[in-house]
Amino acid sequence: MFQRYEDHDDGLRAQFQSPGERSALRRAGRSNPRCLPCPTCGRPDRLTPADRAHGYQCDECADRDEGRSFGMDG
Repeated sequence: MFQRYEDHDDGLRAQFQSPGERSALRRAGRSNPRCLPCPTCGRPDRLTPADRAHGYQCDECADRDEGRSFGMDG
């Protein structure tokens, strides 16, 4: 019948590399390898095909663009 909200949320969270944290990057695996460069900085092996399909950049570039840097969580 209907799926509980918590079960549905857990299923969505499982798609992400770091569920519950800031990263929007998708979990890497055999069918979604982390084999693509970041479109912003060009560093290799930063994104999965699913990340690219969503127009994402690597976490370091995203943090920099959002005004976050190492040691300055907010």
